[in-house]
Order: sequence, then structure tokens, then C-alpha cells
Amino acid sequence: MKNIVGLTQDRAPVLEALEKMKAARLVPFDVPGHKRGRGNPELAEFLGQTCLDVDVNSMKMLDNLCHPVSVIRDAEKLAAQAFGAENSFFIVGGTTAAVQAMILSTVKPGEKIIMPRNVHRSAINALILCGATPVYINPQVDDKLGISLGMKVEEVEAAMKKNPDAKALLVNNPTYYGICSDIETLTKLAHKYGMKMLADEAHGAHLHFNPKLPKSAMSVGADMAAISMHKSGGSLTQSSLLVTGKNVNAGHVHKIINLTQSTSSSYLLMVSLDISRRNLALHGEKIFDGVIDLVEYARDEINSLGGYYAYSREIADGNAVFDFDITKLSIFTRAVGLAGVEVYDILRDEYDIQTELGDIANILAYVSIGDRKKDIERLVSALADIKRNYRKDPSKLLKLEYIDPIVDETPKKAFYAKKKPLPLDETCGEVAAEFLMCYPPGIPILAPGERVTKEILEYIRYAMKKGCQITGPEDMEIKTLQVTDE
Repeated sequence: MKNIVGLTQDRAPVLEALEKMKAARLVPFDVPGHKRGRGNPELAEFLGQTCLDVDVNSMKMLDNLCHPVSVIRDAEKLAAQAFGAENSFFIVGGTTAAVQAMILSTVKPGEKIIMPRNVHRSAINALILCGATPVYINPQVDDKLGISLGMKVEEVEAAMKKNPDAKALLVNNPTYYGICSDIETLTKLAHKYGMKMLADEAHGAHLHFNPKLPKSAMSVGADMAAISMHKSGGSLTQSSLLVTGKNVNAGHVHKIINLTQSTSSSYLLMVSLDISRRNLALHGEKIFDGVIDLVEYARDEINSLGGYYAYSREIADGNAVFDFDITKLSIFTRAVGLAGVEVYDILRDEYDIQTELGDIANILAYVSIGDRKKDIERLVSALADIKRNYRKDPSKLLKLEYIDPIVDETPKKAFYAKKKPLPLDETCGEVAAEFLMCYPPGIPILAPGERVTKEILEYIRYAMKKGCQITGPEDMEIKTLQVTDE
């Protein structure tokens, strides 16, 4: 994108506008009703007066996210420039909303979209909303680590040849664990076959800002990317970006975003996006040099303990693992006889350390711009203690995190079908009408339209026994599952 006249990356238009508003000392006869905290002193005491002073509603001097014409428009232009995009949109409903807007603006009812099955539930939810048909590519699985990997180029091209009428390809860049597919080659393939390239970069906000990292979607010509600025970018939780390339109708995308985005968008979230974008644009390379060094130090220390395995680019094979995000501190735990979720629970309950996730065989310690060396040392020390005090025989642990699904119906058809609840143990052979997943990471074990199998039921029982947080079903106690009754 070309330079914007009068705007440079050291500017923060939303921040500047909020500061001018505060200086004006406006008397608020608008919402929110707490009136700069005066109406809710407990909230003001907890969050701080500075916070509530700028928890305001849209007004002319602050612009409007539904129809930005001034400061929000300028902030979005700067974000687009920072990420190498043609346009960007501030999203205040998290990257879930960005992923859904990306898909809803690209495929219509009955149209096809090619995607890996290990997508976040937000992508499958988008298919329920729009009625598009998924063409799933089952990811490869690392037999040792038990995690799903990326998509092989030849498998994607085979799916494109078999489904030449597909409208788009969706890629995770990277996965939760740091696995990257060959997004550059996949983007060229998508365009060769007349498809849009969509990237879920929920875990890749940092990729564009350091040459040591895998390539970002925008840098290789992808059409759209949904970016969680609140994960590795430093903004507030629930604030994200949707960025688009030059061959995307930005007006149409904005119209789709406005179908579900709040008309009372939080300026706390928007100003955090503005400030965080400026920080990354001006200092991103240095910041992520520091993160890379910190994670490399952590990996060396953890691997020296024995038993654990903090993996990195050595697992890359140039295809299913084309590259690895070296800022991700993913740690294999099964060799010490503990499921990842068990280590996750022990770290939190016994050592007051909160990691991002624990699954069947791994934990992810999310390291980003706010971490310190002493925090890493505390984690390493705790892992050493856990190995010494809790180590078990690993031979009886389940090995695989991902199970290939059998898809019998589209997500939308199964979700809206006539359904019945069955005890979980009696659902083998039935077609699921709702989601069932461990959260985090929020990748479905079962999605609407997929057949319940003996292997899946065994996995669910095992995950529950080990303490995984199971979410998705209508029955909050996970005793029953809704299945189709047609």
C-alpha cells in the first residue's frame, strides 16, 4: 500500500482523538450509563479512572466503526500499511468475528471452500451461518508428538483439481502449536485455480514484523487474513484485525462485517489496536528478536531437563511442516508419563503458573512481548520439579491428538436438522448435530455433520479423565450429545 498523505506509523489517530475528547471535558448525556465511572464507583476503582474516562460511545470527533470517515478510517489505513495489506478493518468481536467475516464475504450457500479439518470452531461456525460446503483436507499427524500438522501442497492441489468450482482455500498460519504450511506456494495454487486465499492468522500477528519468522499471509499475496492482535500483538483481549489484499472488494467485506459487529464498538479495544499497531510498526523487529531469544533460551533449558521436548524448526520437513514459528514454546510432555493437560493443571494449581493450553501430549507456554527471563526460569524450575515428583510410566498414555473425521452432512444441514439427545456412550455410529471440543485450542473433536466413532468416544473419555475442558454440547455436563434424527 502507498504512503498515506499526512499519516505516518508514529501516529495513533484513535488515541489522539480520545486525548482531545478528554481535554474538552464534555458533559456526557449519552451512553454508556456509568458516565465516565461516576455511576459505578466500584467499577472505576477496579479498572481505574483513566480506563472509564475513555469508555465512550461513537461521536463525530471519535468517528464510528460501522462507517469510519475520519480517525478510525485513518487508524485502519495505518494498520493496512503496517501489515502490507490494501485495507484493514478493526474487529471488536475477536478473531472469531474476523474469520467469520472473511468466510461469509467469500462463499455463499452451496459453494465450496477447501480447508484443513483442524480449523478453529469459528471457521466451521461460519459454514453453519452461510451454508457453504467444506472440502476438508485432513492434516498430517506427527506420530511422536501426536499433534496435527499443516497441509501438503500435493494434497491441496488434488482437492482443487477434484473441486474446481471451490471458491476459496483457508489455511492456518501458523497452527496453535507453531506449524506452518507452505503458504506462498498454496497462495499461488489458489490463484492459479481461480480461488481466494484466506488465512487464519490468529496466532500470527507477529509474523510480518521479523524476517527470522515464517512468512505472513499478506507478504505472499494472500487475499485476506484474520489477525489476533491481542495474542502476540499486545492489544486488549477481543481486539483483532481483518486485512485484505488488492483483489478484494473492501466495501463488500465491510458490509459483511457490519452484519454481526456491534454498533457500540469499544474504544478501549480500538485504541489498544491503534497503539499496538504503532508499537509493532516502529519496534516490531526488535521486540520479536527479544521474544525469539527468550524462547530459544527456554527451549535449551527445558530440553536439558530430559524427558520433555520443546520442539522447533528441526521438525520441519519442507511440506506438511514447511516452517515453524520459533516464538512458540510448545512442549511435549508424554515422555515423562504425563498428559499435557496434567502438567497444565499441576503448573497452575501447585506453582501458580498459567500456560496457554494442555492437550493429550503437549503444553503451550505462550511467550510474547510482555514476558521476562525470570518468568522463563520459574517455568523451567517448575517443570523440573514436576518431572521429579510426578513422573509416571508413559506406555499407557493416548498418543494421538487428532482423529480424521467421517463427514456425513454439511455443518449447516446437521446443525439445523431435527435432532435428539443421546447418552454419550450410545452415540457411536450417529451423526453429531453439535460441536464437541477441548478448549483451548477450540479445534472440534466432533463438528455438526460428522459421524461419532468408537475411536472418538475413547478419545473423549480419555480427555475428560485427564482433565481436559470439554465444551460445545448443549448439555453442559457432557452426559448427552445431540445427534441428527432424520
